[in-house]
Amino acid sequence: MNLTISGHHLDVTPALRTYVTSKLDRITRHFDQVVDVKVLLTVEKQKEKERRQRAECNIHVKGNDMFAESSHADLYAAVDELVDKLDRQVVRHKDRLQDHHHAAPKRVM
Repeated sequence: MNLTISGHHLDVTPALRTYVTSKLDRITRHFDQVVDVKVLLTVEKQKEKERRQRAECNIHVKGNDMFAESSHADLYAAVDELVDKLDRQVVRHKDRLQDHHHAAPKRVM
């Protein structure tokens, strides 16, 4: 899995980097065919303090690309919301890949 963590208008500290990687381990635990993950952490120049910290993520898994974004007053809370959204998408994608259909009964003539 290729992981890219970048910051826009902020420096990505080692503590923030380890926090994001530990949270993204939950996604790889549910679905192990993750090819590429790109995380963008942003501090926006808004006058209001709410929803100023933003986290975005693009995930490329086998057969699909997924995107989620989250914004919050705290960057760690934004990362938590982001991973929750991505986890739901990955679990739904995994369920779609699994075959839940039963074989059609054979006709008796």
